[in-house]
Amino acid sequence: MPVRHGLLALLSTGPRHGYQLRVEFEASTGVTWPLNIGQVYTTLSRLERDGLVEPGESDDQGRVVYTITTAGRQEVERWFGTPVVPSDRPRDELVIKLAMAVAAKKVNVTEVIHTQRTATMQALQQLTRAKRAAAEGTAQRLVLDSMIFKAEAEQRWLDHCEAVLMEER
Repeated sequence: MPVRHGLLALLSTGPRHGYQLRVEFEASTGVTWPLNIGQVYTTLSRLERDGLVEPGESDDQGRVVYTITTAGRQEVERWFGTPVVPSDRPRDELVIKLAMAVAAKKVNVTEVIHTQRTATMQALQQLTRAKRAAAEGTAQRLVLDSMIFKAEAEQRWLDHCEAVLMEER
């Protein structure tokens, strides 16, 4: 639950209202994960229900300021101390798409690979430009680096898929 834990992590450094949390979450992730303000407040409501945050006084603009509870601090510490395992991640749609293209037999798998390779290369170029332009600091750079590494790995995997298909012919 990255949004839930991300908001708790931000609150662990001090009280904030929902809009501040949204802005800081997006800045920390290099704006690669935009949040809807409704999603932030829904998550805050659930965190409050679960005893992980407490609403406090409203600020001068009428926005409720939230504070992390002891249980919330324990939860965020547990989250940081627990590794992410592959089963926690969503299924890889590209892997499934290529497997189904091969299984369908009438699909031009090479064309599917080429289309994906082009899109991945464009994404890689955009990410590289974003990294050069990033001025937000270490968190944003690490997020962009991760995305660049994943795009580069995807390109290598697509090359491998194409090579395997050529061997099969």
